[in-house]
Amino acid sequence: MGLAAVESNNGHEVEESTYQRGVKHLCEGGIERVPRKYVFPVSERPHLGTERSDVCCGGNWNLKLPVIDFAQLQGSNRSQVLEHLADAFEEYGFFQLVNHGIPSQVIEELRSVGRRFFELPYEERCKYMNLDMRSPVRCGTSFNQNKDQILCWRDFLKLSCHSLPQHLPSWPSNPSDLREVAANYSLKTKFLYLKLMEAILESLGVKEIAPKSMEDQENDWMAKDLENGSQIVMVNCYPACPEPDLTLGMPPHSDYGMLTLLLQDESVQGLQIHHGGRWLTVEPISNSFVVNVGDHLEIFSNGRFKSVLHRVLVNSSSTRISFASLHSLSLDSTVRPLPKLIDEANPRRYKDTDFASFLNYISSVGHKGKNFLDTRKLT
Repeated sequence: MGLAAVESNNGHEVEESTYQRGVKHLCEGGIERVPRKYVFPVSERPHLGTERSDVCCGGNWNLKLPVIDFAQLQGSNRSQVLEHLADAFEEYGFFQLVNHGIPSQVIEELRSVGRRFFELPYEERCKYMNLDMRSPVRCGTSFNQNKDQILCWRDFLKLSCHSLPQHLPSWPSNPSDLREVAANYSLKTKFLYLKLMEAILESLGVKEIAPKSMEDQENDWMAKDLENGSQIVMVNCYPACPEPDLTLGMPPHSDYGMLTLLLQDESVQGLQIHHGGRWLTVEPISNSFVVNVGDHLEIFSNGRFKSVLHRVLVNSSSTRISFASLHSLSLDSTVRPLPKLIDEANPRRYKDTDFASFLNYISSVGHKGKNFLDTRKLT
């Protein structure tokens, strides 16, 4: 039926506007089938008949990502850990970060407040719903609901975090502890991001982002730009789905920014990355972050580190909630390949770009796969 204004589901007519209210609202109305608006073409479906069985049995579809120990990264084994980090980003574009130093209480409080937000009545959640992708605080649905011809089985709460004094007053005040809990989490993940970027830059040949002298202007620029960069915390909610083999929580995509720190739902698998021509399910590790390369870091590294396609599966038994802290440079900052990584053997591979160009692109064209990054390639 495609974009028809009305669709029949279980004998009930569903208006198109209903889908804009989110999957959670749809499920609260009681459904036994996935509406056609969420049904992906056969070639894009997850084929859970084989993937799920292998996952449950520990088969070849599961993937244990490389593990980076943050504590060792700060210690005497730093050079060895840096090598492992670079290898992970070159091979997978992802790694799992353990011993990250963020207290478990901070994480558990965030998990609790995120779940409680999506348990609020629709009338409370809808106060923050809008279609403006530039809105600093937004409750929405799907992947890019303004452009998606097929909707994804996902609702989200977007919280812009830089700067906190500017945005915090507009964050939801219900649950009553959301602002305090999410702000505390955002500060700690920002610190972790800056430390990881120090390590990443060092692995690329930039020893420090903190300048030792005023003459070191390149390092000074990087330090300020990273510190003043954009941070968005996305609370993703994937409700239990009656027909999970027909739809996706998120379609194949790469992240636009520098780095993403993802806090997975430890009790429900769902994240898959595309590696070796197959979709592989990432095994959650307790008290860890999944860290992945964004498009801007691929450009910055001149292609040495690749942003990798990933997607999200849904399931029929449990709601899955995850938390992504997405970090990029500021809206008006230019991203370009690091000059130290360009020579005759490694020519420049990407055009200059910025965050604003990305937002303009997805607002007009939509975001699928790595289509934005493809527009920035020179070779």
